[in-house]
Amino acid sequence: MVKLLIGHKGSGKTKQMIFLANQSVDAKDGSIVFINRNHRLMLDLNHRIRVVCMEDYEHITNSDEYIGFVYGIISSDHDIEEIYIESILKYADIQLKDLEEFLTRLDRISQKYGPDFIVSISVEMQELGDFIKKYKILN
Repeated sequence: MVKLLIGHKGSGKTKQMIFLANQSVDAKDGSIVFINRNHRLMLDLNHRIRVVCMEDYEHITNSDEYIGFVYGIISSDHDIEEIYIESILKYADIQLKDLEEFLTRLDRISQKYGPDFIVSISVEMQELGDFIKKYKILN
């Protein structure tokens, strides 16, 4: 399942993601992964959450490479229950026009391999197309 947090910059999406991830640590038996653009959130997240900082992987430059990276994370730990992806439009050159395909691919990965994805998107809801209705919106 893919769940979304949508809103403009400064609307509290990151704080909500941190809260949800920290809350999941005690509620889930498996692993939690939090993919962030940089290292700034590491101290806010529970030490049992695996934090992946994308600035350490600057050669991931498009959605295909990013999906491959997600596959790599999943293949390294088959117990992952949730993967949080913070502000996907801010890195890996994923643009609004690529978002529908990217989320569809995440949904397929979730169905086949099991982890839920919680993705934050820094746009206004009305900027997204009707495809967004098939995902659970958390805010």
